Amino acid sequence: MSQWKNFSKGFIKENPVFVLLLGMCPTLGVTSSAINGLGMGLATAFVLVMSNIVVSLVKNIIPEKVRIPSFIVIIAAFVTVVQLAMQAYLPSLYKSLGLFIPLIVVNCIVLGRAEAFASKNNLVSSAIDGLGIGLGFSFALVLLGGIREILGSGKIFDITIYPENYVTLLFVLSPGAFIVLGYLIALINRIKKN
Repeated sequence: MSQWKNFSKGFIKENPVFVLLLGMCPTLGVTSSAINGLGMGLATAFVLVMSNIVVSLVKNIIPEKVRIPSFIVIIAAFVTVVQLAMQAYLPSLYKSLGLFIPLIVVNCIVLGRAEAFASKNNLVSSAIDGLGIGLGFSFALVLLGGIREILGSGKIFDITIYPENYVTLLFVLSPGAFIVLGYLIALINRIKKN
């Protein structure tokens, strides 16, 4: 039962974007649309779950001196799988996300969970933790991307909400990411205080 507590903790109380403020580079870089946020979030969630599973399985065989480099190699292997699969089956999303896919290898969320959680816990707990953190990250990216897309283009997931005459282009540009993220963090902090 405590394993599922880790799931909700990663999704709500310790959301990597809104609470821990981790992974800001992809958060701000790819969330110009909800579909980009969803693609990046699910790619990161897959890498998180799979690397947590493998790290929890091999934690006792890896020597202390090479622990972090070993974790990076494990993470890089799953990022390569994601990158090749996305390139083959979702080429437009792959092109849109660009350099941010290989950068999952050095994302502090993924490496941090491997080091802080998966290397100290069993397979099931590590998988559930990775899933909770990954879905929390995905939720944050989709929410941020969705708000930016609605305000900046009048659409979400290519469904028109209102005419382009009323959009504010600022929100699909880089400053819009900072503005929307700032307001979302303020809103979450307000909700947590109540």
